[in-house]
Amino acid sequence: MSEWLALAIAMSAACAVVVAVVLLRHRRVSEDEDTDETPDVIEYMTMMIGVVYAIVLGLAIAGVWEARSAAQDDVFREAQSLHEVSERAQVYPVEFRDKVQADVDAYVSYVVDVEWEYMREHGEVSARGTELLDKLRQDVATRTPASDLEAQAYQPIVDRISVADDARNARGQNAGPTMPGVVWFGLIVGAVVTVGMVFALQIRRSYRELLLAGAFSALIAFLLFLIWDFDDPFGRSVSVTTQPFTDLFPALGGGQD
Repeated sequence: MSEWLALAIAMSAACAVVVAVVLLRHRRVSEDEDTDETPDVIEYMTMMIGVVYAIVLGLAIAGVWEARSAAQDDVFREAQSLHEVSERAQVYPVEFRDKVQADVDAYVSYVVDVEWEYMREHGEVSARGTELLDKLRQDVATRTPASDLEAQAYQPIVDRISVADDARNARGQNAGPTMPGVVWFGLIVGAVVTVGMVFALQIRRSYRELLLAGAFSALIAFLLFLIWDFDDPFGRSVSVTTQPFTDLFPALGGGQD
């Protein structure tokens, strides 16, 4: 099932439940019940609960968005570092330069074509990708510079490989859901309480009140879906893509986003 279809179903279901409860409550209310006035304390509690939950939702959205942005930055840093390795290796003789380029291409191709899907399924980077990056580091580190120009390029290349390795480790740590389960528990319970307080205001089944109650519950469902979608930076519909790799290594292509 498409995630957007699931969102539409969740929003419709939340709206339908609220409307159904309102209509059912209206049928069971006694004729002498006064629904024209709501106690001030209930209005105050409803307002405070709404404000507190809005703050919690805002912090949760900001947290998952920041995690996604950090994951995107790590991917760009990894791709840019490998691109720098390819460019700086141009000062070496053709044989070694081609060897370094082949190592970089093999690693990038594996990340784009295989490891990205592996991260989505397992929530971690693969051992094979680590082996390919270690091979690149070993090939560079074990060759003694043969000239001053090679000596000047050697350390920057080693540094760029270290940066790529660090970015790769960060990518692995960001793979999979990042939101703790206790936070999800608080968000879901808070949503139930916040929507439930709508009924404490003694709303009736007028078109305007039903529309507002349904729209409010649908909004809560949408915001929870947004947090859930951003919670896994690499595994959901609004996920980090392989675009930095495909942009910097266009000759490889054929990757999956």
